[in-house]
Amino acid sequence: MQVEHHDLHHEFPEYLDVIHTLKTSSEQFGSMYDEYHNLTREVERLEEEDLPVDDFTIENMKKHRVRLKDQMYRMLVAHRNGH
Repeated sequence: MQVEHHDLHHEFPEYLDVIHTLKTSSEQFGSMYDEYHNLTREVERLEEEDLPVDDFTIENMKKHRVRLKDQMYRMLVAHRNGH
């Protein structure tokens, strides 16, 4: 199965410098970043290996990943805008 990769560097290439800055300076962002990447890695593994998993499980994981991405995006924009 072809799996689309969703790491933040591909999702927000225009924010690479801000991602790095916030990963090292914000415990909250760093924690969310780690959780997002662990979740992404697990979803991609389940999809690539076509493991038998309840559809709701993967959907819930993806929804949680989207919520994390939205929160981190707001933090990236706020940081870039000086807030």
